Parts: sequence; structure tokens; C-alpha cells
Amino acid sequence: MSPPKTIFKRIIDGEIPAKIVHEDEISLAFHDVSPQAPVHILVIPKKEIRSIAELQTEDAALMGHLFAIVRKIAEEQGLTNGFRTVINTGVDGGQTVPHLHIHLMGKRALGWPPG
Repeated sequence: MSPPKTIFKRIIDGEIPAKIVHEDEISLAFHDVSPQAPVHILVIPKKEIRSIAELQTEDAALMGHLFAIVRKIAEEQGLTNGFRTVINTGVDGGQTVPHLHIHLMGKRALGWPPG
């Protein structure tokens, strides 16, 4: 029996609605349901990768693509004063969904440290 689908896989498969801002053949971006900033968008690969700790050398182009999408969305969202990108990894890193994702946050000053 295969493991249950993550919530992100269910969004990719169209089983759960999401406010999508970008989609192509290898990535999907949508608004976070619990935003931590006025703009809080998640950029994910459609390929199932649990976390950055599981990336392989052959995933380098995929990660480059995801960050290019982050830049494009930041521009579209008017994040001209700056923005933050975060990739939480593992339980201690604050990762709550076991599917690699990049948080894009902005439209307000973001303090440091974050947590």
C-alpha cells in the first residue's frame, strides 16, 4: 500500500482547491492558507521530493527553475522593497508538509530572527 498523498500532492492532482498564481509542467505556486505576511506564496515542484535533504544532483535544474518562478512571482506581486524566501527542512526546521516547498513572503518589513 502506498503512503497517503500529502496535501500538496492533492493540490497538484486537483483534489483540493488552491488560489494558484503559477503553474507549468514542473511547478505550481499558490497562496498559503495561513499567511505569515501580506504576500505568502508557496512554490513547489510537481515531482514528489520530501525535503531539500532528499535532493539529488539531477534536481539542480528543477531548483533553478523554482527560484526563477519565485523571482517572477515576486515581481508580479510588486515586492519591490524586498521579500523573504524560506525552505524549512525536517521537523526541527519547522517543515510541516513532507513535500519540498519554498515560502515567498513580503509586502511588509520582516524581522530577524524569524522564530
